[in-house]
Amino acid sequence: MAKTSRIVSSDHRHLLGLAALTVAIFVAMSLARPGLFLTGANMQSMAFQFPEYAILALAMMTAMLTGGIDLSIIGTANLSSILAALAMTALFPAGGNAVAVLALALLVGLSVGCLCGVINGLFIAGIGLPPILATLGTGIVYTGIGVVVTGGSAVVGLPDSFAVLGNAAVWAVPVPLLVFAAVAVVMAFVLNRTIYGHSVYLFGTNPRASRFAGLKNGRLNMTTYMISGTLAALAGLILISRANSAKADYAESYLLITVLIAVLGGTNPYGGVGRVLGVVLAVLSLQFLSSGLNMLQVSNFAKEFVWGLTLLLAMSVTRIEWRRMIDFSGVGRGRSPNAATGDKP
Repeated sequence: MAKTSRIVSSDHRHLLGLAALTVAIFVAMSLARPGLFLTGANMQSMAFQFPEYAILALAMMTAMLTGGIDLSIIGTANLSSILAALAMTALFPAGGNAVAVLALALLVGLSVGCLCGVINGLFIAGIGLPPILATLGTGIVYTGIGVVVTGGSAVVGLPDSFAVLGNAAVWAVPVPLLVFAAVAVVMAFVLNRTIYGHSVYLFGTNPRASRFAGLKNGRLNMTTYMISGTLAALAGLILISRANSAKADYAESYLLITVLIAVLGGTNPYGGVGRVLGVVLAVLSLQFLSSGLNMLQVSNFAKEFVWGLTLLLAMSVTRIEWRRMIDFSGVGRGRSPNAATGDKP
């Protein structure tokens, strides 16, 4: 009981610190550019921008909870959205009913994303490849397939009604924000209130103990990467709805941002620790910072330097905290080099 309380206390301290950081960034940017940052137009603009990479960050967090990582999320998102776009342009060349168009896009896109996750899971849980190498390879393959299918050009001519997913608003609240909120609530429930969620945390903390507890680690890994692929596909659909086109090289810069968000949000790269609320706070803090830097006319090169430095600092702090948890509670001592690859000892 004492061990668990120390872990929970550490997690709560991180969330409180992250919440304070988010508020501090918001206040600082508001004071720096009050006439631009503190406007309804800017708030709505930010609400349209961050949901797509926030959902990608949830996909990354889910994989990292098992002690793995999913570097294929961008390739998965683009391939899923490309095939969904091709299906829409083929069946609804002159536009169509919004419900039918959205249903087709979600059916094709999420199915492809889930399939990409299954392939990742087969390489990781079935063959035993390290997640970082397996998903790096599949991500390149998914991108290559997208290039071959489209010939390297963008898929255009999407039905006008599909723009609802990425550009519409309900009572001034952007639809992408509503989608992200729904996904965040569902993922929080799944991870905190279901057997699968508790199993993921146990597996990420100590794969050997989870195996002795009777958990099917291979099946757990497969399910996790299926969820990650499906979330990536949903983010891809929102992206192409906003852009009104689909292409194999969209959102390549999002990969670094999703890892940064997950780690900054308190997700431990070694598995077993992470909360959806942490990801939400990390997304908001980085969005406030990004919007403020744009208004201060900071170059993109400087912004990438800030992201990279923040990632290194966040991972360093997470590593120190993780070692403290091991020292105090013994959590993580059961991890092996093959921990994230399935049932192998």
